[in-house]
Amino acid sequence: MRVFGVDMTSAPGRRKPITLAAFRLDGVTLRFEAFEALTTLAAFDEFLSRPGSWIAGLDFPFGQARRFIETIGWPGDWKGYVAHVARMDMRGFVAELEAYKAERPDGDRQHFRQVDRLCGGASPQTLYFTPVGRMFFRAAPALLRAGVHVPGLAEGDRNRICVEAYPGVIARHLVGRLSYKNDNRTRQTTGQAAARKAILDAVRGDIGAQSYGLAVEAPDWLADDPAGDRLDAALCAVQAAWAFRQGFQDSGPPGCDPLEGWIADPRILN
Repeated sequence: MRVFGVDMTSAPGRRKPITLAAFRLDGVTLRFEAFEALTTLAAFDEFLSRPGSWIAGLDFPFGQARRFIETIGWPGDWKGYVAHVARMDMRGFVAELEAYKAERPDGDRQHFRQVDRLCGGASPQTLYFTPVGRMFFRAAPALLRAGVHVPGLAEGDRNRICVEAYPGVIARHLVGRLSYKNDNRTRQTTGQAAARKAILDAVRGDIGAQSYGLAVEAPDWLADDPAGDRLDAALCAVQAAWAFRQGFQDSGPPGCDPLEGWIADPRILN
């Protein structure tokens, strides 16, 4: 079984591409094969259309909070509200989210999904600093266009399966809030390099075996990228492989919210 991990960005280019890590799952062994740099959103669309069989873990919010969807009045199912978003341009999407916040009191302007609270993630409405809302706008409609199977959210081609991943869950378990990456060269440190190595070593060792049930084979240089994109993509692949081995590739885990979605990690779901 092919397994992909995808570190997403809403505005890919040569300096900051969408990073794709390709692995092969053979029993409990997850073996690294290659990286790809997707420098355009069209290249991301092409990736999603590749013939299966494969499963991919993608690092962006697949859905929005139930409270937001129900309050703003978007369609009450995942395919419906993602199709609604797909009819907007980025400017219109940002304007709608900003108008929603402007009409609400402090502390009730951006909402979290249940999984966001469990993993310490940002609200999927977030547009700045860590702009996961923009990633949702760019990438969730791409899943719908491609007709991939999104367990628990949308039926599609079950030879092409996409699950939401979040490498920060693994990183925080291993190094806490210690920084392990930075896109800004002037803020890249030897401490971050040591943290990346610690994360990779743990995933290839006890954490990979005990938490994810996997024997992860990946090269040392995977942790050399100071921006952390390659390591994050690999961690997404680990989470996707774990979800596949748990049998979540058909309908998702028990109790997953069909409007908000779920994140593939045992520390959130167990």
